[in-house]
Amino acid sequence: MNTHLSMAAFALAASISPGPVNVLVLASAAQGGFWWGMRVATGATVGFSALLLAVGCGLRAVMERVPGLNLGFQIAGVAFLLYMAYGLWRSTGRLSSEGVAPASMWKGASMQWINPKAWLCAVAGVSTFAADGRMGSLLFFCAVYFGVCLVSMGVWAAAGAWAKRLLLDPVRSRIMTRCLAVLLVGSIAFIV
Repeated sequence: MNTHLSMAAFALAASISPGPVNVLVLASAAQGGFWWGMRVATGATVGFSALLLAVGCGLRAVMERVPGLNLGFQIAGVAFLLYMAYGLWRSTGRLSSEGVAPASMWKGASMQWINPKAWLCAVAGVSTFAADGRMGSLLFFCAVYFGVCLVSMGVWAAAGAWAKRLLLDPVRSRIMTRCLAVLLVGSIAFIV
């Protein structure tokens, strides 16, 4: 039982703490509402769970043997996150969803694979809670993480939906999106 609580606490701390994916969920919910944000949150949760499973099944060993691959992932991840921050910065501040393509589940899922924070959490989690090499331990950890991560991302989606009601004024909304852009760049700097 202690191990299960430790797994849940680790998953909560890693999932609810600010990071690039959380900012995307928040911005998506502020743009289109709670369910729009939950679309991204669900994709991010599925994407991270797949990453966690892949790391546990040996991708970590491949990354250690091919250091250039790891660096490539890091560079691609930072470039993509900077691109997203640029998009947030340039936002007009209008919260209408008309003519705006919603962030998708796929975007949420794929972001986890290029997110340096997600990789660090996956390697640390697998090393701590599934180091015995048993598939059952890994699958149980993935299941616990999935549940906790989805709820944590839901908190960010709820915060974004709440902010939407407060930010109907385009000027205040633009200030928020610029703050989110700065937060995203700050999370990149912290990870790097």
